[in-house]
Amino acid sequence: MYSMTGLAVPPGGDGAELIAGYIAAWQPPPVPPAAASFARSVAARAGPGTRARANALLWAAARLAAFGIPLGLEAAPEVLLHPSVIERFAVSAPGLSGSARRTLRTNLRFVARRVVPALAPVDAALPRERAKAPYSPAEIGGYLALADAQPTLSRRMRAAGLVCLGAGAGLTGADLRAVRGTDVACRSGGVVVEVRGARPRTVPVLARYHQRLLASAEFAGSGLVTGGASAVRKNITTPLTRSLAGGAGLPRLEASRLRMTWLADCARLLGLATFMHAAGITCSQRLGDLLAVLEPADEATAVTLPGARR
Repeated sequence: MYSMTGLAVPPGGDGAELIAGYIAAWQPPPVPPAAASFARSVAARAGPGTRARANALLWAAARLAAFGIPLGLEAAPEVLLHPSVIERFAVSAPGLSGSARRTLRTNLRFVARRVVPALAPVDAALPRERAKAPYSPAEIGGYLALADAQPTLSRRMRAAGLVCLGAGAGLTGADLRAVRGTDVACRSGGVVVEVRGARPRTVPVLARYHQRLLASAEFAGSGLVTGGASAVRKNITTPLTRSLAGGAGLPRLEASRLRMTWLADCARLLGLATFMHAAGITCSQRLGDLLAVLEPADEATAVTLPGARR
């Protein structure tokens, strides 16, 4: 087996003595002697567990030294393994592909943490907010029942509109508050909402919510479906969510969870989980990369795909 430098990597066990011997003898022809010496020194101090890992660290350190030494940088760990030097190398070194730059930077950061930990402290673990759980169909039915039980017609229409725009069209925040009755239309075989905020778009409404949303939109006319005189007010939907609080076993109503309900329903109808499992995709970044080379379909297809036709 051969390493990416062309130096043979002997088969067999990966004992500490064999790894140390491999590092000490490492001198591939393409690497200048000073860069190879620096690489051997820091790779040995990094303590790789296998010869394959040692080879990756040697290669990364040698490329870094070959980049930095001609620029006048001292071939010392505290200089070449400084985070700013590693970042400059990853961005500016010629002749590297994007994947090679990412791999080399990752390996160099590993070496820096082992050799000069004061310059590259371990990243602190930061909390990651998880997506909120969608509501169940029974819970959505409960909120719609509470909307029907409101004391006035206007409150019933606004409350139903809030639930339908959130769980039926995935709207939240300013997009939700700004929807007027005239923005809801029967078109392309279904019901759609024209969103006119920072990200203008046409959103198909899931079939379950058609009749209720159409009734709320007709009642609102040119006014805001969720009520209020101005969409820029931040608390328009607060009285509505309070009015839908309570009920046997119902959790607190949140616009973000209504949106998650729409997202989960659409993903299920589109077979997204089946596609991602078959494709072996577990990272949303991969989906983003895929979408970057695709064009969205027309409105009629957008209505048909999630089963939003009337």
